[in-house]
Amino acid sequence: MPIHIAITRRVRPGREAEFQEALREFFQASFAHGGVLGATMIVPPPGSDSREFGILRTFADEKERDAFYASPIFKAWEEKCAPLTESGSWTQRPLHGLEAWFRSPTIRRPNGKWPWPRSSVSSRWRCF
Repeated sequence: MPIHIAITRRVRPGREAEFQEALREFFQASFAHGGVLGATMIVPPPGSDSREFGILRTFADEKERDAFYASPIFKAWEEKCAPLTESGSWTQRPLHGLEAWFRSPTIRRPNGKWPWPRSSVSSRWRCF
């Protein structure tokens, strides 16, 4: 069963563009590890003074996640991004429930659409 991880890193001032490019390259390289099913970058909002970047990763299972974080690919990334990020700013947490459901590659959506809930109240009913 796929698992999903949310990661944050705070980037050093003035190194945001360099970090973003390095992260894009790392994403591409990370798919060489067979257990990686997905990766998404979340950048700070335009005009904000936040330097916190988010990373959402999906792995085939816990074994693949652990193997990825012990891999040479990840260790090389850690070395590359160390001068770009603030020390001790790395956080990681698993995603569960609805937040993970939206990330799951195994959920099939008819016609690629999300099954958003529809109102159960008919337009013929009125409140007075």
